[in-house]
Amino acid sequence: MKEHSLLVIFSGTEVRKTVDEFYPFYTNRNFLYLTGLESKELVLLAKKDGEGQVREKIFLLPPDLLKERWTGARIRQDEAAEISGIADAGYAEEFAGELHRLALTGDYRHIYLDLYREEPKDRDEPAHLLLKRIRENYPYWKVENANILIRELRTIKQPCEIEAMKEAEKITCEGITAMMKASRPGMYEYQYKAVFDYVLGQYGPQGAAFPSIISAGKNNFCIHYYTYTGQAMDGDMVLNDVGAWYDHLMNDVSRGWPCNGKFNERQRLLYECALQTSDHMFGMIKPGMPMKEVDGEARRYNAALLVDAGVLDKPEHIGTFMWHGGAHHVGFDVHDAVKTPDVIAPGMVFCVDIGIYHEAWGIGFRVEDNCLVTKDGCENLSSITPRTVREIEETMRKGFVPGHF
Repeated sequence: MKEHSLLVIFSGTEVRKTVDEFYPFYTNRNFLYLTGLESKELVLLAKKDGEGQVREKIFLLPPDLLKERWTGARIRQDEAAEISGIADAGYAEEFAGELHRLALTGDYRHIYLDLYREEPKDRDEPAHLLLKRIRENYPYWKVENANILIRELRTIKQPCEIEAMKEAEKITCEGITAMMKASRPGMYEYQYKAVFDYVLGQYGPQGAAFPSIISAGKNNFCIHYYTYTGQAMDGDMVLNDVGAWYDHLMNDVSRGWPCNGKFNERQRLLYECALQTSDHMFGMIKPGMPMKEVDGEARRYNAALLVDAGVLDKPEHIGTFMWHGGAHHVGFDVHDAVKTPDVIAPGMVFCVDIGIYHEAWGIGFRVEDNCLVTKDGCENLSSITPRTVREIEETMRKGFVPGHF
């Protein structure tokens, strides 16, 4: 941040679902990243004075015993200080007055807000509403983009984040393995999802890191499929794109398998092409490699394999079977809000996602793993989840017993 500037980050507000019901509250990830606090209607205010000195204050919801009886205890000041490391605290209704007093001092020339929108039609967040008030009441303040600065921070994972992601990988592995063991012809997609959710439920109330993609047969050709109403018939491939989280850090893992537990010749051929491509990428990713080459090299290598196998006529037609890229970063979001790097650097975590979709053969799946970039190479964080044909078939022969993963 520039000298003589303010930073304001909001935790967010509830979104109404219907009548008097709200969707479960989901804390703004940038607020969570900076404070560790999870609650609606909180505000982080940071003041950067001359010579780089920074002071922070958290604005909390005030105690309200009647409301807390219905919706649970609110964060108290001592608890907020212990979690966030920010000792100074006030109450949310005091924030507007304090910001007004700071504006009148003339000590601050810039104010940083997180004004991110995925699309222009997205609803206004508290930061967008504050921006309107600033333009009306404090036009002498220059508004700066806090989102860019926080994305830079989130690009490189700290050791504690990497450890949390490794714990999340263990949970995801158990969920996927349980689905493999439970798989059988005639099983519905919602039953696969129920198995995955059951396993995750043994580790906490938060559930899946993002809406699970679990499909079978022709539904595998919808890349982001959330209906869960299809049925896996004998010979169908089951596709899943799922993840757990641990201490706010997420992962994103995809595996595909035949619902009957045995790859047929065509399934094995395509799966081996995807797996070999993934292994090739994990063998070459290292610091200094251009980020765009993760997708670029994966497409070239997979195209060569498919041509050699007689599946693809020309390498330049790889888009016939590879429909998407797969090198998005992972962290506090499954598609992590980072500053997209030009080159790869240690501490980055992103997906290596190899998808093959052969509609004529009725086979669609992806092999997606999470890549941690190290000082001289990379590590496959999700390698613990069965990924070879042999590992998958051996796992599926074991069968699923609730409570024994």
